[in-house]
Formats: sequence, structure tokens, C-alpha cells
Amino acid sequence: QVQLLDSGGGLLQAGDPLRLSCATSGRTLSLNGMGWSRQAPGKARELVASINWRADLSYYSNPVKGRFTIYRDNAKNTTYLKMNTRKPEDTAVYYCASSIYSTTSTQSKQYNCWGQGTQVTVSA
Repeated sequence: QVQLLDSGGGLLQAGDPLRLSCATSGRTLSLNGMGWSRQAPGKARELVASINWRADLSYYSNPVKGRFTIYRDNAKNTTYLKMNTRKPEDTAVYYCASSIYSTTSTQSKQYNCWGQGTQVTVSA
């Protein structure tokens, strides 16, 4: 059974860089697309970034485009979300997930395995 472990969150200033990590255990997900979603208090979960299995295609939602970078290291079974610049509105619990497809899945229903989440809090 595959498990995803999210880590790297914390309380930081808006200008500080931050990298979230998603480690896979149980079996390899190197052929699966991966994604990062977030859920802020009182809001629905939203997909912010996804990457295909070969790491040569990626997708970003408009709120994070140009500020976040998703990448993966299949040899380490780990997917990352680098938050290059952050805003207070990026405060949320961030979840990584594996897709049922190998491509850049852009809908939550295309993901069937989720991490436990890691809290990111951005102060102004």
C-alpha cells in the first residue's frame, strides 16, 4: 500500500523561500502524475500544481503561477513544491497527491492517494 508523507511546512515571513516535500513509501509512483493541493480555513481544497511522470510537463493554478515550482526526483520517490515567493493568502494546509494518470492531472477527482498535509502559515 502506497503512502505519501508531506513535510516542510512552517510559520514564515512572506519573502522567505520554502520547499515542501512529499516522500513516497510502499511502492514507487514514478509512473504516476503528482500534484499539490491546498486548503485554507473555510475554503474548498484547490489544486495548485501538478507534474507528469517524466517531469517534463507541469501545470500551475493562476494564483501561484510564476511563484511556485513543482518538481520531482523519481530516484528518490519524492515530489517537491518550491514556494519561491509567498503571500499571506498562501496560508493553508498543503497536500500532495498521486494521480491515477501519468500526465499533469488538473482535477482533484483524478487523484486517488493523498498525504496527511503540512501547514504553511505566511505572515506579512
